[in-house]
Amino acid sequence: MLFYAAAATTMDKLKQVPPQFWWKVGIVVLAIVLVVVVLQKIAGMNKVVLAVIAFVVFTVVGINWIYERNEPAFLTPLVDKIAPFLPSKGSYNAKQQTSPTPKR
Repeated sequence: MLFYAAAATTMDKLKQVPPQFWWKVGIVVLAIVLVVVVLQKIAGMNKVVLAVIAFVVFTVVGINWIYERNEPAFLTPLVDKIAPFLPSKGSYNAKQQTSPTPKR
């Protein structure tokens, strides 16, 4: 009897969850299934093509992280060493300390 009462309260709680949440959960599950299927197809590819695709993806993501400075916290020490060699979003708002003197 106690099990039935617990199940009833659980069902009551699930009924209170808005439908938007279940749509989002469904989309996430579908996305995970699609990623697994795509990864299985990629695993059968030529390894050189796979390496080139991986290099391009990691390069684009890495440069975006450096430009936006939104890298994961555990990669911040690595990005701090690479960032001075590449442009970042904050560097474009830099102002000159003094006005330049005109050449005569």
